[in-house]
Amino acid sequence: MKTIKEITTALKDAKEWQDWMIEIEADERAGVQKAWLTWQKRQDKKRQLQKEHQAKVAFDLSYGGIDTLIAGVDEAGRGPLAGPVVTAAVILPTNCEALVGLNDSKQLSKEKRNAFATLIKEHAVSYFIHFQSAQQIDALNIYEATKQSMKASVESLSKKPDVVLVDAMTLPISIRQDSIIKGDAKSLAIAAASILAKTARDDYMEQLDKDFPMYGFGQHAGYGTKQHLKAIEEYGPTIHHRKSFEPIKSMFQ
Repeated sequence: MKTIKEITTALKDAKEWQDWMIEIEADERAGVQKAWLTWQKRQDKKRQLQKEHQAKVAFDLSYGGIDTLIAGVDEAGRGPLAGPVVTAAVILPTNCEALVGLNDSKQLSKEKRNAFATLIKEHAVSYFIHFQSAQQIDALNIYEATKQSMKASVESLSKKPDVVLVDAMTLPISIRQDSIIKGDAKSLAIAAASILAKTARDDYMEQLDKDFPMYGFGQHAGYGTKQHLKAIEEYGPTIHHRKSFEPIKSMFQ
């Protein structure tokens, strides 16, 4: 009879059900049953992630066949007081199994976002990330600046998409498009764009933190935290702050 440690190790390595597990199910030792339950839960999670993945793939495919180039578009950073708004456009291959578990960037840890960003760049048919500066945001307003950035992302793709799926925005483009509320939870392509925009912006703000350490950009990514507002009052806004956003607008009129 195998030890509990041996069984636990075997279950950790097992990717799918195998015949030897019949004995594990019948083993009454508490340690074995605990390991067996853990394995079952892990399998349930894998099945759920696969189900969610297939639903996102099916959603995208509803806009065309397997040869249709579908671009997902999303943004990161519309709300902060500092830094750019970043948009991304992504065309994925059909049913990209490497991206099982990909979700809205806000639902994933930083480590998982970064891992998925690498996978998306490796597997994408085409992708482009666009940065819209604080100056452009002030000149245009955040809605128009985001829209123009998304347009630039789409038009900069190396392959022209047949359909563009946009998270809650309608773009001034001639390509067929659909604006989808909470699109990053429904579409695999939009979820991929969400990840690329979020990780690119986070990287940018972490670099900005090195150049302007007194503002704490690495901690709050430019959002209006108490720490950030206090730093603005003490040091004034930088060229990366959005002067048209409150309370900065009123603070320095």
